[in-house]
Amino acid sequence: MLLQLKGITKRFPGVVALENVNLDLAAGEVVAIIGENGAGKSTLMKILSGVYQADGGSIQFEGKPLTLRSPSDALDKGIRIIYQELSGLDNLDVASNIFLGREYTKGPFVDQKKLVDLSRSILERVGLKVLPSTLLSRLSIAEKQLVEIARALSLKVKVLILDEPTSSLTLEETHNLLALVKSLKAEGVSILYITHRLDEVQQIADRVVGLRDGKNAGGLAREEITKAAMVKMMVGRDIERANFEAKEGGEVVMRLVDFRTTRYPDKAINLDIRAGEILGMAGLVGAGRSELVRAIFGIDPFQGRIEIGGKAVRIRSPKDAIQYGVFLAPEDRRGCGLTVQMSVKDNVTMPKLAWLSTAGLVRRRDEEAYARDSVGKMSVKTASIHTEISTLSGGNQQKVVLGRWMAMNPKVLIVDEPTRGIDVGSKAEIYEELRMIASTGTAIWMISSDMEEVINVSDRVAVMHEGQLGGILDRTNVTEEAIMKLATGGH
Repeated sequence: MLLQLKGITKRFPGVVALENVNLDLAAGEVVAIIGENGAGKSTLMKILSGVYQADGGSIQFEGKPLTLRSPSDALDKGIRIIYQELSGLDNLDVASNIFLGREYTKGPFVDQKKLVDLSRSILERVGLKVLPSTLLSRLSIAEKQLVEIARALSLKVKVLILDEPTSSLTLEETHNLLALVKSLKAEGVSILYITHRLDEVQQIADRVVGLRDGKNAGGLAREEITKAAMVKMMVGRDIERANFEAKEGGEVVMRLVDFRTTRYPDKAINLDIRAGEILGMAGLVGAGRSELVRAIFGIDPFQGRIEIGGKAVRIRSPKDAIQYGVFLAPEDRRGCGLTVQMSVKDNVTMPKLAWLSTAGLVRRRDEEAYARDSVGKMSVKTASIHTEISTLSGGNQQKVVLGRWMAMNPKVLIVDEPTRGIDVGSKAEIYEELRMIASTGTAIWMISSDMEEVINVSDRVAVMHEGQLGGILDRTNVTEEAIMKLATGGH
């Protein structure tokens, strides 16, 4: 074995994050690490990359005991982690990012020609077709990720840890990254692959190691890897497939008439959404879903007409949209949906402060009671309403986002990628929350790239293709094949 972790234990104040965890990794092997949010995956990887030091257990590398006191110790052994939040410097070019801190010099100056020449061969190895002199800021997220992998390869990496590497990638970019993983494996690089996307695990993993509540939850050999087996290992139970009974919506709450976005000014959209229904919206990357949502919520200008409750309304800003009962739970919940430095209570009560105040002063007792009631209704798992919201799992953060807008009695709630980066157990809970909100009469408009999610949760599915509505499917005829046919321009 190239790498062996035995009995790894890590404690934080009041919390045992890891307890007696074991992990093996052979040379040229891809091992997927799976588990719900909070299972201990990130803590284990930070120990292996030298960010944290274990309180118990041992690490062996190439048959010898290994002590990791810092990230530089891990790098010296060829262990490199690439986080979900990329760490490149946008103001430097690609070559400088690859060799950051290890610049070749000619006298007192950086030997830029040598950096560029060395970078070319590494970029070719990872399949990135950009000039080494290109500023990092000009690259896409997928390209920036490849630059980080190129940097790891320049360090003669032996163990590459990839943390949710495809969470922000398109389908094509994901396929390219998985192909690179297979290529690196063939070269003898060992890979630890952390992901919530179980279909990716099925494609590339030689073995699967599951974590649950900071402990080993089991393992799967290549021939044992199925979605059902992985889900059961992660959550300790079978997750019932979300398969709600189709609900026929009530009266039309919102109607788009001859609606055109600035990106697709020649493509008109006509669409109704009804009270109490979940309208799923599917489509390929670039189909125009995001542009449509931004226009409806007043972020971007549009042509055409929006009707709310049968009357034409003017929405020129998010403030206008909210005034008419249209709310948006954005894809980037940490950046746009929450104030992460504040507590759970503050995030929950923020939209209701006027209602919770008298003469401009917040009634603290009422504020706390309201926050506790909301947290209870949405089944948010938190030690206290005073806990900083950044410490909650992705699933619980999303529940807070949904809960704060639910309190505003929305007519239409637009949810953009509601379960991205959320584990399977929490996904099921989010689906239940969406159903509960819809049962109050709110129309839910769900944009999702997860085909299974769209099919199982939606009452109807609207499919976008190149800025226009390709068609609408109901629960009786929605299939993955039917969605893809409409998404690619078929009829």
